[in-house]
Amino acid sequence: MHYSGVVYRPPYEANSLLLEVTHGCSHNKCTFCSMYPDVQFAVCPFEQIKDDINEASVYYPNVTRVFLEHGDAFVLSAERLLKIADLIHHKLPEVKTIAMYASIQNIKSKTDDELKRLADAGIGGLDIGVESGLDEALAYMNKGHTATEAREQLLRLRKAGMDYSFNAILGCAGSDLWKENADATAELINAVQPHLLFIGTLHAEQGCRLYEDMKNGTFKECTIGQLLDEQERLLSKLELKDTIYFGSHPSNIAPMQALLPKHKEEMIRYVKDIRNDLKAHLDEYPLRGSEGTILNR
Repeated sequence: MHYSGVVYRPPYEANSLLLEVTHGCSHNKCTFCSMYPDVQFAVCPFEQIKDDINEASVYYPNVTRVFLEHGDAFVLSAERLLKIADLIHHKLPEVKTIAMYASIQNIKSKTDDELKRLADAGIGGLDIGVESGLDEALAYMNKGHTATEAREQLLRLRKAGMDYSFNAILGCAGSDLWKENADATAELINAVQPHLLFIGTLHAEQGCRLYEDMKNGTFKECTIGQLLDEQERLLSKLELKDTIYFGSHPSNIAPMQALLPKHKEEMIRYVKDIRNDLKAHLDEYPLRGSEGTILNR
């Protein structure tokens, strides 16, 4: 199968078949992102996609989930996605879900009817970097959408019957606005009621603007204590009916996986326990390794 450059996938797609349909990311301007710094966005030739699906049908005939690569495959037109989905279902009949990265802009470019047709074709499990419900944070992170636009588009997905992961980043508003970020993000999450909530903590790799802004002090990073406070405040304000909380990313100071609202109080207690364990380090800034791994936890 064809793969170009570094291949990224969400952690919960570990057992999915990875099928490359685009190169890079169509936006590729997020302040914190260094995934595709030198990759020219392009759409893969359909014959290549067809060849890869045919090959997968030989080696992985019983696969049940496919993840389309790269950065935001949902940028493809509805007709092209439906054509790819039809071929996948024809050659890999056990596939139930065709997932991929997506952005708010990608959703906005599709009609309600197109979203419904895509959902009916098994396309779902979209991994969406919403990041925050605070417009100041969204503008600095250069996401290309506002909180109002995110709410409108995610509700359109829900209406179409398409599930998705709402990805949020603790600390993305910096040390001066962590309370506002927690409140606004919780408000947005409550409004859209995502099937899955993916929580990470802000970190920067060399090669992105945020890395330089952190070094020169333009962006005021949250301390360990502020990050824990933000996480607790966010959790306390969530009013969800049935959401999977996936927060085990190595960038998180208090990693956990749980169900909301079932485990809400246990989750808050866990954050408090971590804060108590780290009481000598609350005023420090996180020391990070690769993938944002916390080294001074």
